[in-house]
Amino acid sequence: MSIDEQTLQQKDRDFVWHPYTQMHDYAQRDLLLVDRAEGLMLYDSKGRGYFDTISSWWCVVHGHGHPVIKKYVREQLDRLGHVILAGISHESAILLAEKLIKITPPKLTKVFYSDNGSTTCEVAVKMSLQYWRHCGQPQRQGLVALERGYHGDTIGAMSLGGVPEFHQAFAHLMFPSHRVPPPYCYRCPAGMPEEVRSVAASAATTADAATETDPGSLPCDCRCLAPFEELLIREGERIAAFILEPRIMGAGGLIVYPAQWLRRAAELARRYQVHLIFDEVATGFGRTGTMFALESAGVSPDFLCLSKGLTNGTLPMAVTVTTNEIYQAFYAEYNEDKTFFHGHTFSGNPLAAAAALGSLEVFEQEQTMAGLPAKISHLDRCLERFRDLPWVGDLRRLGMIAALELVEDKKTRQPFAPAKRVGWHIFLAGLKEGLLLRPMGNVTYLWLPLSATGEEISEICNRMWRVLSNSAIINPGGRR
Repeated sequence: MSIDEQTLQQKDRDFVWHPYTQMHDYAQRDLLLVDRAEGLMLYDSKGRGYFDTISSWWCVVHGHGHPVIKKYVREQLDRLGHVILAGISHESAILLAEKLIKITPPKLTKVFYSDNGSTTCEVAVKMSLQYWRHCGQPQRQGLVALERGYHGDTIGAMSLGGVPEFHQAFAHLMFPSHRVPPPYCYRCPAGMPEEVRSVAASAATTADAATETDPGSLPCDCRCLAPFEELLIREGERIAAFILEPRIMGAGGLIVYPAQWLRRAAELARRYQVHLIFDEVATGFGRTGTMFALESAGVSPDFLCLSKGLTNGTLPMAVTVTTNEIYQAFYAEYNEDKTFFHGHTFSGNPLAAAAALGSLEVFEQEQTMAGLPAKISHLDRCLERFRDLPWVGDLRRLGMIAALELVEDKKTRQPFAPAKRVGWHIFLAGLKEGLLLRPMGNVTYLWLPLSATGEEISEICNRMWRVLSNSAIINPGGRR
């Protein structure tokens, strides 16, 4: 059955409520109606192509419609579409767990399945809290998170840091957690001078721990960690876990920070026996130049949370990977009441597990990680000219991710007022250029599929230049 586009557009207005979208904007405006996708391209119903520069909310790793992944899903569909995972298992879930254990840090040995980014983080938090109770330290109930850290939109995930613009309407529902300043080099929470911030910001763009500045060499000495250390001195024996996004904070503003900061934070947590929860829902599977962002700092967590790129965005799935030490605290006779009572209907779904196995197969077949350094270097070169634009206050890069923070005044770093809706104008202009750009406030970013070729990277950056160099789009009526 074929339905014409205008009928679909009207049905959308009548029946669909879109996430993170002010629907009034589309009262008289048609939205982008995607009909199909292939590789880096999305195609609308008229056949016009758009580069998916944000990997469809950071999920698509190998490009859309990869034949290997489709083959895995089709074969699984012919065998088994879904089965409960509570006390029952199936081949795809078992094999996927085995493969994940092989590519994650050695101390991580157990995989717990769920179905989205929020839940994988909440699983880790619940496991940590219950672990401490089983181990005779029930006083460890405190949780620490970064200001502007984003771990999802469920009540529990919102309570762990949170982005005020997203979550302030629900503040009365959230449970208390400790918040510490983020390592935001461009707007240093420790008030370091410009020359110090610039060195730290430069170090933040390094993806390889072996080539980054040596530990202890940053002139700022990671002073923004002082509040975290002071909190541990006061409350360390009552804190269960510290949750954070390694190396880059996603929805909180695409904040890229040095590996040294992550190492220091991990050392402090270890000193006070606080669990480390690394939320790599967005950064996992090659995004930052290493398979997992934690590798660039040489640190290993107690819990690793993965989703998004796990299945190449084909089907929803998430995993919480943890240690045998954590697992053993729950492993007991049933009457000891140590079972982890948590689960989701679609935990370990066979089709999603098959898609994830297909994605990992692509990594192996195409040697994806080996090809990344050249692509990353090319992306860096293509983006360098954006620094000279009068409204680009900061250019942050890590792996196949880049963020440009736009400001009204480069000297004072004054941001554009929300009322100017700079991001909205960039989004609309991007569509005219055949780009799917979806800025977060004043931050325009690229979150490219790892499959992007050098030619595609060049074309994306050229089109984005036409958008961001146009003062009529960025700052109509403002200073040039």
